[in-house]
Amino acid sequence: SYAPGAQADLQITTDASSLRLQVFYFSSQALRRGRDFKTSGTAMTSPIRIDWRNHRDAPSRLRVVRAGDWPSGLYFLRLSASDGRVGYAPFVVRRVTPHSRIAVVLSTNTWQAYNFWDANGDGWGDSWYVSDATRSIDLTRPFLDFGVPFRFRAWDLDFIAWLNRTGKRVDFLSDDDLDAFPGGDELAAAYDLVVFPGHAEYVTEHAYDVVERYRDRGGNLMFLSANNFFWKVRRHGKLLTKVVLWRNAGRPEASLAGVQFVAGDYGGRQGAYVVHGSSWAFTGTGLADGDRFGHYGFEIDARSAASPPGTQVLASIPNLMGSRSAEMTYYETPAGAKVFAAGALNFTAS
Repeated sequence: SYAPGAQADLQITTDASSLRLQVFYFSSQALRRGRDFKTSGTAMTSPIRIDWRNHRDAPSRLRVVRAGDWPSGLYFLRLSASDGRVGYAPFVVRRVTPHSRIAVVLSTNTWQAYNFWDANGDGWGDSWYVSDATRSIDLTRPFLDFGVPFRFRAWDLDFIAWLNRTGKRVDFLSDDDLDAFPGGDELAAAYDLVVFPGHAEYVTEHAYDVVERYRDRGGNLMFLSANNFFWKVRRHGKLLTKVVLWRNAGRPEASLAGVQFVAGDYGGRQGAYVVHGSSWAFTGTGLADGDRFGHYGFEIDARSAASPPGTQVLASIPNLMGSRSAEMTYYETPAGAKVFAAGALNFTAS
């Protein structure tokens, strides 16, 4: 991520003799002016042509990004070659001083964990999803799908588009930005609500401490996907290393989110939530006790013995994966924190 006015170095590897560079702001698909098709973005700069003839035989760096007075959000730098090849470099514009009392944390650690880029050339993607022998990933790798993070369309795109389409202004943070807060007190001073829209699976110990302290100070949390705060990871420079499941480290994720991962089947079975009771959460939706809505699954969460006292089930998908049910939950703390968890991986994508 970059603050307004900050500069960034882009590393480019291509045998193209020239390139066109242009920055796009990811915005609602309803905005058509200057829209970039692949990222549904709005052009923030004019195309800039770069002569690349002297750099075709090796990777080279180019200082190209200078974020102006742009909204906090997700941006893409698009590189186009004359023969039609296109690549993207995503980046987040953050605010040095918060402009909103709501922060949305994009799960950039998870983006890279699911990045199957083969940097060492052995024919296999450099990810622990490819081989258990891989314990560390390089956070500086380009993303395999022309630079668009894996499953970005499923985990993040619709939610960010909805924010833009409805005119909601929030501060966007990367996982690194969250990790950069000294503590939960500072996060609470900056934001009333922190939203995790995507698959926030990989969390450092410091980030866990920050969010837990934030909650204990009365900060509100929304987990709009599933399988959050699942793995403890450690950052070593540009490397992110998988360490241990948080529940096996004595800090089960249900103690923070209210629910934790119980099953997954890659979308083989999906089902509708069934509303439990007449909760205020469904006021104005037309939904009543026993009504069904949506079509969800992939990975699901449920309460555990570690869930905070008084955790309520707002809705559930009964026995979706064998005897495992997805649970949408809510709880409050004595300090006034309000914590919502959707309980299904593709909830945000609706």
